[in-house]
Amino acid sequence: MSVTPPTVSVLLTRGLFSENPVFRLALSLCPAVAVTTAVENGLMLGIAVFFVQVLSSMTASIFKKWINPKIRIPVYTIIIALWVTVMDMLLAAYFPSTYEKVGLYVKLIVAFAIIISRMELFAAKNPVLPSTFDGVGMGLGFLLAMLLAGAFRELLGNGSFFGYPLVHFQPLFLLVLPAGGFFTIGLIMALFNWVDLLRGNTLPKASGGHG
Repeated sequence: MSVTPPTVSVLLTRGLFSENPVFRLALSLCPAVAVTTAVENGLMLGIAVFFVQVLSSMTASIFKKWINPKIRIPVYTIIIALWVTVMDMLLAAYFPSTYEKVGLYVKLIVAFAIIISRMELFAAKNPVLPSTFDGVGMGLGFLLAMLLAGAFRELLGNGSFFGYPLVHFQPLFLLVLPAGGFFTIGLIMALFNWVDLLRGNTLPKASGGHG
C-alpha cells in the first residue's frame, strides 16, 4: 500500500521550522559553529548544502529502483560526493575569496548527516517531484540556519554585517569563538522551541547528530 507524500507546501516549509536541520534536529552542528562567524561564510555554505541536498535527493529518487538496498549507503555517499565536487569547483571558480574561508567545509558536505538522512528517509521511498521539494525544504532550512546564526554572531561579535562595520568596536568577542557559536545555536533553538510551545505543538526529538 503506497503512502501519499505530503503536500508541496508542507515539504517546502517543514525544513524551515518544524524539522529545521540545525535548530530542531540538531544535525551538522559542528560545521554550523565553525562557519557562521560571518554572514557571508554562512551564506556560501548554506547555498552549497542547498544545491547538494536538492540534487542528491532528486538523483536518489530517480535511481531508487536500481539501487540494491544492501549497498544503498555507499551509493548515496557516491551521489553526494558527485554533487559536492561540482559545487566545490563552481564556488572555487566564481567566489575564490570566500571559498578560501569555507572551502574545507564545502568538501565536508559529503559527510553531513542531514543530506544522507533525507535520501534514506524520504527520497528512497517517494517519487522524484516530492523528493525534490523535500530537498528544497531541507536545504532552505539549513540555509536559514546559517544566515540567522551568521547574522547574530557577526553583528554582536564583530559589530558588522556582510563585512560592513556598523560600530567601531568589537561588542562581544565571545560570539565569534566556538563557544559563542554553540551559545548562538542553543539560543535560537530555545526560541524555536518556545514558539512551538506557544503554538501548542509537541517538541520534536533531536537526533543528536553532528555531522
